[in-house]
Amino acid sequence: MPFRLFDAPDMEPSHFVGFAGNRINRHSEKRNDDVVATALANANARILLTGQGQVLVMGGDTGSALFSLPDATALLPAPDKTIYLGTQDDVPILASISGFDFAALPDSIKAFDYRSVYTQGLVPPDQLGAMAQAVSLLTWHENHKFCGRCGTETVMRDGGYRRTCPNCEAQHFPRTDPVAIMMVVHEDKCLLARGAHFGPGMYSCLAGFIEPGETIENAVRRETFEETNLPVGRVLYHASQPWPFPYSLMIGCHAEALSDEFTLDKAELEDGRWFSREEVVAMLDRSHPDGLMTPPPGAIAAHLIRSWVQSGV
Repeated sequence: MPFRLFDAPDMEPSHFVGFAGNRINRHSEKRNDDVVATALANANARILLTGQGQVLVMGGDTGSALFSLPDATALLPAPDKTIYLGTQDDVPILASISGFDFAALPDSIKAFDYRSVYTQGLVPPDQLGAMAQAVSLLTWHENHKFCGRCGTETVMRDGGYRRTCPNCEAQHFPRTDPVAIMMVVHEDKCLLARGAHFGPGMYSCLAGFIEPGETIENAVRRETFEETNLPVGRVLYHASQPWPFPYSLMIGCHAEALSDEFTLDKAELEDGRWFSREEVVAMLDRSHPDGLMTPPPGAIAAHLIRSWVQSGV
């Protein structure tokens, strides 16, 4: 009988969420300050271009966000904001902020906001993963131009994977903010809620940032209690999702509520209630009689909700 690690599934649940299809070899331990120049000297290199909260896509219904260097030149990638992502199928992949006027793009190229690219499947899954990597890194650089120790403007190093302070020599590395997102269940029902900024009829899982010195499980318990006054017992990890808004990692869990009586924090949530399994199925299928729905299929919240529905428990 073949060995199975902890009865793990053949395909990790994280494989199926949006932004998770990244196939880039990042060469994290083999970077140097020449890596961008070396990649730009490769005729096969491809570059992803962003700007104004959007990414450029060329082609039809399923286009490409990876431009050849000659095609990208006219779109004005910023030399001082070009980063090296790694290689995919031995092809160097870079990313940069474009200085082009997106209102004057040719018909063959369009600018889409990040969420639309992901929710509408406008590029292949592996490019969605590359986009998450690129957007997170480029945003981090924009937000961390100055040294947190002495205030001096820092310099990009290692092709975008480090910033160095020329004054105090402090080393600054890209950050990822962990967020717990939890499917709270009690007996045969689940708790879903909505914020004031949600689209009409949209209900989702509770979520919140993990704080320093906190385990994932305790973050799930704390956030659930803070937002609903519900005590939580058992917590089980399910999947994770890169989330480039701006540079987070969504850590998806199922959580067992110890009661079904809750009080919403109205400063955080507009509405929330218990849903039956049958009602959630209709929300997933967009057939709920009241027009209620769950997040888009690629969102980790939708995967958490669907996994609970399919578990039958």
